[in-house]
Amino acid sequence: MGDHADPAALGFCPTRLARIDGWMRQLVESGRLAGLSVNVMRRGQIAFSAAHGLADLARKTPFSGDTVTRIYSMTKPLTSVAVMQLYEEGRFQLDDPVARFLPEFSGMQVATGGNRAKIETEPARRGISVRDLLTHTAGLTYGFMDATLVDALYRAKGADFLRPDSSLAEVTRIVAGLPLLAQPGAAWNYSVATDVLGRLVEVVSGTPFADYLRERVIRPLGMTDTDFHVRPENMERFAACYIYDAERRLKLYDDARATVFAKPPAIASGGGGLVSTAADYLRFCRFVLNRGELDGVRLLGRKTLDLMLTNHLRGDLAALGTPRFAETSYDGIGFGLGFSVMLDPARAQIMGSPGEVAWGGLASTAFWIDPAEDLAVVLLTQLIPSSALPIRKELRVMTYAALVD
Repeated sequence: MGDHADPAALGFCPTRLARIDGWMRQLVESGRLAGLSVNVMRRGQIAFSAAHGLADLARKTPFSGDTVTRIYSMTKPLTSVAVMQLYEEGRFQLDDPVARFLPEFSGMQVATGGNRAKIETEPARRGISVRDLLTHTAGLTYGFMDATLVDALYRAKGADFLRPDSSLAEVTRIVAGLPLLAQPGAAWNYSVATDVLGRLVEVVSGTPFADYLRERVIRPLGMTDTDFHVRPENMERFAACYIYDAERRLKLYDDARATVFAKPPAIASGGGGLVSTAADYLRFCRFVLNRGELDGVRLLGRKTLDLMLTNHLRGDLAALGTPRFAETSYDGIGFGLGFSVMLDPARAQIMGSPGEVAWGGLASTAFWIDPAEDLAVVLLTQLIPSSALPIRKELRVMTYAALVD
């Protein structure tokens, strides 16, 4: 997981940092979480590492530092790295229309109104670009949002990259056949865009996306427990996933034994398909902080990483979208190529540094990387949805409150 060091030597007040441990214990003892782990890394060394509670309530399996979890949308930054590798090779430019490689995205229509019986549309004023997909400004959506007519159409037509009975190519074709929520580049809408990027990687590289991500990103980074399914030897370490019942008590959502993650999926979801561990995701964070290199292996150039960590929107998310989900606040937060980007901590109403990047997953996992402080934090738990508890904000406050150098 990395070298452990004296927190004080890394610029933390040990007493303040220890508040995180008490907070974790209270989350478990109160029954709000089954279990969780937190790791705080600074200057490449671990300042804080703890795990509390159970990974599986029924089996009484402890939640530990090597517990395997569903990281859902924390898959997106890895997929974005794969895209940028191909960009570095000159395979495409960021402003290239995606239809050049995925012709099903030619002649897109944009929803303008109507009803469930008939959605009114107008032609897209330009094609969807690669950058539109990386920044979630393509006009795509998620069926689970359940907020618009287009969301409903996604559900009705099976535009879901986690379904067990299709292929990456087929679901991409389904998505391309549905109207857009907004004109390309006009609005920020969290979406299946990163899954479409997985298909782009597949077509451009000529390699199945799951194989590409394993061979070109996951294995070179030494992320030994990260994959689109849980290998048999890791099943004992795989956490169960929970939701709340009507009384806010934990209820099983996905059994760690009887789970779809026990075998390779029909679709390798670049937007949400990976399982991983704290140690593995900290390696990814180190790779980002090292600007494209880890342990002598360079996957991206430093200027490419800089571009990914830069806000690509005209202003913040609030200026380009209506809040529809909980992976980030919208005020004071921009979006780069695969990550949210902190623009203004005061507007975001949370401690942090301009230029800090982050993202989270559906099951309440989260990470953030703060280059200004040479800091990375990984939070793993398994509670759906991520809006159920404000644990990400609480952890951020306690972490930054402990910085004293």
